Amino acid sequence: MVIGLKYQYFETLKSNNDFKKVYNNKKSYANKLLVMYVKKNGTDTIRLGVSVSKKVGNSIVRHRLARLIRESFRLHSKNIIRGLDVVVVARASLKGCSYNETDSAMLHLMKLHKIMKEDL
Repeated sequence: MVIGLKYQYFETLKSNNDFKKVYNNKKSYANKLLVMYVKKNGTDTIRLGVSVSKKVGNSIVRHRLARLIRESFRLHSKNIIRGLDVVVVARASLKGCSYNETDSAMLHLMKLHKIMKEDL
C-alpha cells in the first residue's frame, strides 16, 4: 500500500440535497472546460461533489472525467481553505482533454473563487 495517496484532506458530497444547497448559493465561476460552485459549510472540512452529465459521453468517459477532476482536487487540497463545499461540473469540451488541461482549468477556477491559501 502506498501511503499518502488517500483522499484524506477532503470528503465527498453524496446527497442531492447537498448538491442543491451549493447550487442555490449561486456563487459560481466557469471556463470552457468546467463550472465550479462554492459554498461555506460551517465545518473545518472540505467536501467535493463532481457532476458529469450524460450529454458528455458514455459511462466510461464520464467516470474518467470524474477521476481526473477528483485527482486534480486531491493534489491541491492541502492548499485549499477549510470549511467549503465545492461542486465541479464538467462541460462537454472536457471530453478529449488530458489531465494537465483539466488540472489547469481547476486551478484557474480555484483562483477565481479565491479558495487557495496563497490568495489570502
